[in-house]
Amino acid sequence: MPVSVRLPTVLRPHAAGQSVVEASPGTVGAIVTELVGRFPGMKGNLLTDSGELQRFVNIYVNDEDIRYLDKADTAVADGAELTILPAVAGGLA
Repeated sequence: MPVSVRLPTVLRPHAAGQSVVEASPGTVGAIVTELVGRFPGMKGNLLTDSGELQRFVNIYVNDEDIRYLDKADTAVADGAELTILPAVAGGLA
């Protein structure tokens, strides 16, 4: 059973408008690499020039923030849900 990857609005144009795509189980890092391979336009939104996850991108595995798990090495099992959310910043101007 594949992993369901929920994409934020900003990434959907790179995935033909899809809000959810499927990926192979593995680690978060492997799934992001798979996504970038399939949808190259996502690369700048997800990865730094050195290949690390962008710090302004929050990723959750079954509603658990990977920053409090094993970060990019967090395991993602068959049938899990991975959610990618851009960090929101701002306030009064």
